This record gives sequence, C-alpha cells and structure tokens, in this order.
Amino acid sequence: MAEIIFNNVNKYFFLQHQKTLKELVQAIFKKQKTLERVHALKNLNFFIKKGEVVGIVGKNGAGKSTLLKLIAGVSAPTSGSLEIKEMVSPLIELGAGFHPELTGRENIFLNGVILGLKEDYIKKKFNEIVAFSEIARFIDTPIKYYSSGMYMRLAFSVAIFTDPKILLVDEILAVGDTDFQAKCLAKMNEFKDKGVTIIFVSHALETVRAFCTRVLYLKKGELMYDGEVNKGIDQYINEK
Repeated sequence: MAEIIFNNVNKYFFLQHQKTLKELVQAIFKKQKTLERVHALKNLNFFIKKGEVVGIVGKNGAGKSTLLKLIAGVSAPTSGSLEIKEMVSPLIELGAGFHPELTGRENIFLNGVILGLKEDYIKKKFNEIVAFSEIARFIDTPIKYYSSGMYMRLAFSVAIFTDPKILLVDEILAVGDTDFQAKCLAKMNEFKDKGVTIIFVSHALETVRAFCTRVLYLKKGELMYDGEVNKGIDQYINEK
C-alpha cells in the first residue's frame, strides 16, 4: 500500500537578488520586479510503498531537501497534490528546536515535545537517549558550550526515539565521527528491518547502494530516474 503519493507536484520559490542602490532606485521608478521565480520541483509523479527504503540522489540544488521538506510538512506544494498516510519523523534540520541557554537534559525534553513525544515517554527513554548520544558527562551543561558534533549527536539521539512510521534522513552520515556514523547507520538498519518506510538523502553513493531498495534521481527539480538502485546511481554518475 502506498504511504506517500506525489501527484503532479510543483514547487516554486521566489528569490530576491542583491542589487546596488542605483539598481533598486531604478527598479522602484520603473516598477520592475526584483524577485526571481525558481522552479524547484517540476511535475513530480511517484508513490512510495510501506517498508521501502528510497534513496534520493542528485547534485546540490537538484531539489532533494525541498522534496523532504514537502513530505515533512515543513513546506507545501505550489501546485499538485501530496498525500501522506502515516506520521512522519524527519531527521532533517536536527536540533532546530534546541535552546542554547538550556542544558542537554532540558533540551531533550523540549525537543522531544516539539517532535510530538509525550513527557512520560521521554522520561522512560531518557537514559537510552543519553547513552546513544555518548555525551552523558555534559548532559547538565548548557548546549551553547557544546561542539557542533556534540550538538548533532544529541539532536539525532532525540529524533530516533520518535517511533517512526516514515523516516526522513538528510545527510545523517555527516553527524559526529566515523564510529558514531556507523552507529547511526546501524540504527537505520534496525528501522529498515522493522518495516519502517525510509527516505534517505545522501551524497555517500556506496551507502545508498548498500542501504536502499530503490533510487530517485533528481536533476534541476525533475525526476530523471525512479527504480533499481545501481542503475539509478550509475545514470546519475554518468550525467554528472
């Protein structure tokens, strides 16, 4: 059964370019528009079934993160329709709800609630979250003193305890050192074995080959390929 359905989805953004003072004055008097319309996603039609692990590949600016934000509900299509049939847990923009003045402990509860978790559930899972993050020594330290790696470890650790049905993963292998990255991937494989639907964005193509069951290849907002993993990655490499 399809859990995610894209039906002729388009997404536009409007960008304002930096202009000199002279250009701005001329634009005002000539009533020129200073916004550029960017067609970020173009007529996307596909569906994703329960339990599929779908890798999304493409160059920077291809529309990969925009696609994830639509599925996460952070952004809406400009036209077309998008249907999501299960709760989505996005591992994108990790730690967006963290407060720098609060401790790691306090931010676990704050971010957990933002992600839709109940306080009792967070209390029950607290020790597991801290253990996974490997920053127990600093859990009562304000996170403004954390390194970027510590910050991302804690954010990832909170996010993975949301009991996901649909999991969105954006370049998660950039989190922490190689040992922690391996632990993150092992956790992703646990979700895969449980039948969680996973949408996985990464430039680590060998990881996509090993982990995913299907590939979507985006190029300048267009879906160039949808299907078998190795064939899709090879097409992407050949067209780079």
